[in-house]
Amino acid sequence: MPATLRSLLHRADLHLRLLTGAEAAALDEPLSWLHSSDLEDPTPFLADGQGLLTTGTQFGVDTEVTEAVATDYVARLRHRGVVALGFGTQVVRAGTPAQLVDACAAQGLPLFEVPYETSFIAVAQANADAVARDANARNAWALSAQRAISLAAMRPDGLGATIAELSRQLDGWVGLFDVSGRLDRVHPADGIPPEDLELLRTESLRLLRAGQRASLPVTTEHRTGFTLQTLGSGGHLIGVLAIANGGALDRAGREVVTAVIALAGLALQQNRELARARGLLRTGLLTMLSVGDPAVVDSTSREVWGPLPSEPVRIAAVDVPDQDLDTIVDLLELWVQDRPGHLFFAVDDALFLCVGADDTAVVEELVTRYDLHAGLSDGASYRYFGRARTEAVQALDRRREGRPGITEFGDLAREGVLAHLAHVDVDAGAVARAFLAPLLDHDRSAGTELTRTVREWLAQNCEYDRTAQALGIHRHTARARVEHAGRLLERDLSVFATRADLWAAFVVEGA
Repeated sequence: MPATLRSLLHRADLHLRLLTGAEAAALDEPLSWLHSSDLEDPTPFLADGQGLLTTGTQFGVDTEVTEAVATDYVARLRHRGVVALGFGTQVVRAGTPAQLVDACAAQGLPLFEVPYETSFIAVAQANADAVARDANARNAWALSAQRAISLAAMRPDGLGATIAELSRQLDGWVGLFDVSGRLDRVHPADGIPPEDLELLRTESLRLLRAGQRASLPVTTEHRTGFTLQTLGSGGHLIGVLAIANGGALDRAGREVVTAVIALAGLALQQNRELARARGLLRTGLLTMLSVGDPAVVDSTSREVWGPLPSEPVRIAAVDVPDQDLDTIVDLLELWVQDRPGHLFFAVDDALFLCVGADDTAVVEELVTRYDLHAGLSDGASYRYFGRARTEAVQALDRRREGRPGITEFGDLAREGVLAHLAHVDVDAGAVARAFLAPLLDHDRSAGTELTRTVREWLAQNCEYDRTAQALGIHRHTARARVEHAGRLLERDLSVFATRADLWAAFVVEGA
């Protein structure tokens, strides 16, 4: 236990007698040193947490100590942070001045009397011995705690075991927040109220977004003190360690926490190196999907992250600044763990996300959180993944022309082919294919010839008789096919602008 005035008072060989503060918590304040001085103002030579011994020479030998002098003297000591005052009797004065006793009682400074037969040096030595014993005990505890924490780090879930062991050693709540602000590891599980946890999460996110290594004391509405300590290097933080009452730790406690910070940082960094390897694997799988080999990709993904999102899927191409890429990838890794079978992502010439056609909320959340530009493809099967990826890139290229947000490729296709010919960065062929897709897909699945009929109809200046003659069919059949095509395209083919767009699509695509 630390050296305190209470421990000195329990030393029967010193014969000390407490005059004020018997019920004060200050009796248990750590007493780092005992200094002796008869100066009227000894505070320049004192420090916080120290005690003072005096014989009262500064009050005069034969004069009575006035209330004002005693009050001012005690006030100076209290302001300096002195935690105890000892008065030596029978040296200058027969007893302790009553005015000094009253002043100490009024200002909450513990006052004890040192009898003539007990030397100041004996009292100071007893305190110094107690300080040394406490320091040795704390050092031994620190070594033992660090050894226990090191052993915990070698367990299967080394990071979780380390957090739990730190909690046991400090006898308090400890939590680890990941880069998304989620409580990743904690011990004990229900150690603090939900509102305190939410405050810690909010403050942790603020530290993570600042991007600099920092330590922050936090006091909750329940008057519980916490210390938040970022993990990782400046510019790339990888988490925040939260410790209840962490700000009250002594040197030994801080050394143990520092060891945990180092171990947690190492564990998270190792996880990051593994994430880099996973990232390379993801990029390779993205390439395989783009060339039409989903079976191998799905079997590989199931072993590592879980199944691919169910068909039909949509591809998002997201423009991410270099300085935010690592943080966003870390966040997406966590989302994949939380939502297996709902998200696949990889980094290539952009950040690509693959989600279910009706499950695009994750794209919206990412774009909103980090203020990003993104393009989103139409729904497609994995057989046409490469086409969907191209659509996403085309939509992203258009989105870059404006504010952050999402542009859907379907919106581009509905604008028509001619609207995109002026955009040199836009692949009009991709837009044309999307424009004609309803006709081409219908012809493939139903064995019809709507595409050929509509193209010939346009080539024959939209005259049904000439179209029928060129195709060798009845003119009513030609009209029915054109009307059916208009319904599939969801366009009014009697409008010149629509016919022009449709003709441009045929020319660009070569259909």
